[in-house]
Amino acid sequence: MEITILLVSLLILAETTVLAFRKVRPGAGGRRKIYVDTSVLIDGRILNVARSGFIDGDLIILRSVLLELQLLADGKDPEKRNRARAGLETVAELERVVEVNTEIVDDANGLKKVDEELLKYAKENKGTVLTIDYNLIKVAAAEKIPTLNINDLALAVRSDFLPGERMKIKILEKGSERGQGIGHSADGTMVVVAGAANKIGREVMVEFVRFYETPAGKMIFARMVGRQH
Repeated sequence: MEITILLVSLLILAETTVLAFRKVRPGAGGRRKIYVDTSVLIDGRILNVARSGFIDGDLIILRSVLLELQLLADGKDPEKRNRARAGLETVAELERVVEVNTEIVDDANGLKKVDEELLKYAKENKGTVLTIDYNLIKVAAAEKIPTLNINDLALAVRSDFLPGERMKIKILEKGSERGQGIGHSADGTMVVVAGAANKIGREVMVEFVRFYETPAGKMIFARMVGRQH
C-alpha cells in the first residue's frame, strides 16, 4: 500500500511539474507571432531589442528568409556577402537570447517570393511582420497586416542631436553618392558621412551637419573631423 501511495504521489508530482513547465515555457499561451524580415536580420539591431525583453511575442524566421541570406552570403558582391553573413550570425545569436522565443519555420514556397511568404504567414496566423523595408511596410498596410519597424522604435527613443555635435561612428558600407560612407549612431539612426567611403570597417570622428527626414526614417549627414588614422 505504501508503495502504491508513493507511486501515485510521484505521478502527481511529475504531472504538476510538466504543467508548470508548459505554463512558463516561452511561446505558450497564444502569444502573437512576429515574422522577421531579411532586412531586420541584416540590420542586426533586433538583437539588442530582444535582449531588452520588450518583445511581446515569438520571433518567427521562415526558412525562405534563411535561404535568401545564404544565397547573398554565397554571392559575388562582397558588400552584400558580408551583410548577409552578419544576418546569419544575428539568427544564431537570437536563438541564444533567453528573453525571447525564436523559432525557425519551414515554408512551402522556398525562395520564390520571400516577401509574399512573410505576408501570407502573418495574415493566416494573425501575426505581425517585423521589417525596416519601406515597400514591404506599404504592401502590408494595404493588406491590413500589422508591422513593426525598428526604425520607428529607434526614432521614438532617440535623443536629439544638434548640428555641430561630434561622435565616433563605425563606417559599415559605401553610400549612394560618390565618397560617402554609411554608419549608425548609438541609437540606430543612419549617419551619412562625406568622404568616408574608404573607411569601411573603421571608426571615425564625425561632426553632424544636418538632418533629413524621409518616409523610411531620419538620416544624419555628417563630415569627418580631426585627424583620421
